[in-house]
Amino acid sequence: MEIRKRKNADGDGDGGATVNSGDDRIPSSASSKSSRATRSTRRIFLLCLAFRVVNALLIQTYFNPDEHWQSLEVAHRTVFGYGYLTWEWKRGIRSYLHPMLFAFLYKVLHLTGLDTPYVMSKAPRLMQSVFSAFGDLYLYKLSDALYGENVATWSLFCQLANWFMFFCMNRTFSNCLETVLTIMGIYYWPCIRDPSKDYPVNRKWGLVIAALACAIRPTSAIIWLYVGTLELFLTPSKVKFVVLEVIPVGSLVLGFTCLLDRLMYGSWVIVPLNFLKFNFLSSGGDYYGTHPWHWYFSQGFLVMLFTFTPLSIAGIIKSKDKKLSALVLWVLTVYSLLGHKEFRFVLPVLPIALIFSGYALAQIEASVSSLSSITTKKQVSRKKHIVKWSPKLILSVLFLLVTNVPMALYMSLFHQRGTEDAMNYLSEEAYKGRVKSILFLMPCHSTPYYSTLHSNIPMLFLDCTPSEEKGKLDESDRFMMDPLGIVSELAGNWSEPPSHIVMFASEERKLRDFIIQHSFREVKRFFHAHFKVDRDLQSSVVVYSNNIEG
Repeated sequence: MEIRKRKNADGDGDGGATVNSGDDRIPSSASSKSSRATRSTRRIFLLCLAFRVVNALLIQTYFNPDEHWQSLEVAHRTVFGYGYLTWEWKRGIRSYLHPMLFAFLYKVLHLTGLDTPYVMSKAPRLMQSVFSAFGDLYLYKLSDALYGENVATWSLFCQLANWFMFFCMNRTFSNCLETVLTIMGIYYWPCIRDPSKDYPVNRKWGLVIAALACAIRPTSAIIWLYVGTLELFLTPSKVKFVVLEVIPVGSLVLGFTCLLDRLMYGSWVIVPLNFLKFNFLSSGGDYYGTHPWHWYFSQGFLVMLFTFTPLSIAGIIKSKDKKLSALVLWVLTVYSLLGHKEFRFVLPVLPIALIFSGYALAQIEASVSSLSSITTKKQVSRKKHIVKWSPKLILSVLFLLVTNVPMALYMSLFHQRGTEDAMNYLSEEAYKGRVKSILFLMPCHSTPYYSTLHSNIPMLFLDCTPSEEKGKLDESDRFMMDPLGIVSELAGNWSEPPSHIVMFASEERKLRDFIIQHSFREVKRFFHAHFKVDRDLQSSVVVYSNNIEG
């Protein structure tokens, strides 16, 4: 007979034991425990799903062009036959696997006649909210498996309360799905677990999920290189792991994605190889700006964690979990070697850092025991265990909510919302037949495109494809330096002027004479931002039209 107990974060057994005897019968207590766990998992998932759906509907701002241009735009072109493919797709450094998820969504909307402007703008983030809810569930399950139910509850709180997770996780970046797959995959890897715990693991599932994460975003290999090496070091069956699991699973997933890309590109394209060449061997990403090597440690990741930072550090120290803490450090260090840095690149390890925050909160939580004894002729003394929140825990929770909730709502509802509002407005107008063509006089990819407009009309934006000639300015940069010169050049090639022009207020002042000369009038102005990000203050987005009906 083997009896194994799962410990909580504080090291105390939970009082439950699994008894394995010689027969195959499952004890009724074990069966009922499994049933309760299933019901609990279902409730947690539904709670997370409801939260993420509301979260998705509250996101009304623009964060980064890739949310639209590297997923939704490609999916829209695949299903509806029109949409813009950026230069990355012409060089074969993107896989179609991620956009195909949204292509499926668009196809369903098209077949059911639900592809209205409103639904087209909301459905992709609602779809992502389902993926995000699975990520939340597996964060809970992973925390529970590692540290116990109490830590799992606090970790889920941290995940849902963190401002950056609220702001970013329901967007249609490949990084967001990569984050979900990372948490799900780590849950199934034995090397991450404490071998004394009795939670089931399935390494093959972990391998499949890891391979899918790498297929969707090749840089995910940075995470799985660490996990795979750790597993290889700890597993007693090293040859079996490599020959019978890693190679077959990796080959199947790579083969599937290569076939999909062959179908979509029209020729054989090895996306991971092209991605590696461009981003790592040639530093092609540096074209979009660079940061100092320490940026993730001194600014980037700290901004994402925000006020959870002290708790995460405390959790790392108190948990003494070197495996997970080393994974976070490994990822931040490797990404620090690259010149081009963005917040979303290290998004997959943010939930892991938040697990450590949950661990710290669980440690702060206080239990006050009061003993009451009632002695009668037929009674013995009884103990009552009363759980209370200490003032320190209450202040910690309030501090986290007060600092993160306003930040999450401001960034999701207000900061840089003008470009999305403008495109939603133009989508409605185009649906009514009031828009004939659009010219965007703003930095390239500042707005969503056909995936939001959802009307096959001519549109033109300022190009920013990286030049083969080093130091050569693209059209977008030239416009920022000399707006009137570039617009005059464009106007000289018009067979007829566009019906609508979209621009930021910062450029409007420089082009006022041109606007008046070509009989454009303001039809709509949308608030965009209270402060500048990386350019002049783009306080509002202005839509001009020379269409009398527009």
